[in-house]
Amino acid sequence: MCGQEAEGRNMTSSNLILVLGCPDQPGIVYAVSGAIVAARGNILESAQFSDPSTNLFLMRVCFSVPSQSVESLSQAFADIAGRYEMTWEIHDSSVPARVLILVSKFDHCLVDLLYRQNIGDLAINICAVVSNHRHVSQLVASHAIPFHHLPVTAETKSEQEARLREIIAECEIDFVVLARYMQILSQELCNDLAGRVINIHHSFLPGFKGARPYHQAHAHGVKLIGATAHYATGDLDEGPIIEQDVARVSHAQSPDQLVAIGREIEQRVLGRAVKYQAEHRVVLNGSKTVVFA
Repeated sequence: MCGQEAEGRNMTSSNLILVLGCPDQPGIVYAVSGAIVAARGNILESAQFSDPSTNLFLMRVCFSVPSQSVESLSQAFADIAGRYEMTWEIHDSSVPARVLILVSKFDHCLVDLLYRQNIGDLAINICAVVSNHRHVSQLVASHAIPFHHLPVTAETKSEQEARLREIIAECEIDFVVLARYMQILSQELCNDLAGRVINIHHSFLPGFKGARPYHQAHAHGVKLIGATAHYATGDLDEGPIIEQDVARVSHAQSPDQLVAIGREIEQRVLGRAVKYQAEHRVVLNGSKTVVFA
């Protein structure tokens, strides 16, 4: 988790989301709820988790508060944070997350995210789409979203990622979605965007890594196929897992049928992961996540 205030943008709503983490100890919930009550706030949703393996306490609280109390409440939380060695964030729930999508040739996850945004299912604003191919340019243009064609080779990777960084900064991107983006991000970029890049992996990790996973699964006669959404890290497909799902299949289905089923799972899993991230429901806990779904 990062440290202090809300997203770097001014809060305009009195409906807020507090996410915090600190060493587990008595009195945390009392202190947090007491500060909200003192600011004449009303708690709308609350979830917490205490991890005995790390002695870490994590909490997410949605609450409403009079707008004139936001500044004083932020100071109260700062005081509590100092007392409990707490990292914390406050977010304005009315402000959609600013998202950058990276995609290659397979567009089914991009199509699904565009649709979910349009119907209001996701609290996101897709600010731009980047691809190393031109296949989705017309689709993106039809949604009046800026499209950037950034081809990449081993020789141009650093220049391409430099341009990615510029787009992220220019658009004030909150997080990046790799919607079947078939390129590996550098270790440096993954480190700089830790906890802010969601990847969809076309397999129920761990297993059947690499190319043609559904064909590998078919060759092994698997009975379940799935997909995994996780944070991208410098270790390929090893980042903290956010969401997973599976479907039962049989020997009677062809590899192409498995691909079709797999694409539907990928859409579901990535959609849920993006929703959780946009609603500040995902908290990193070492090499894994806590998801307050």
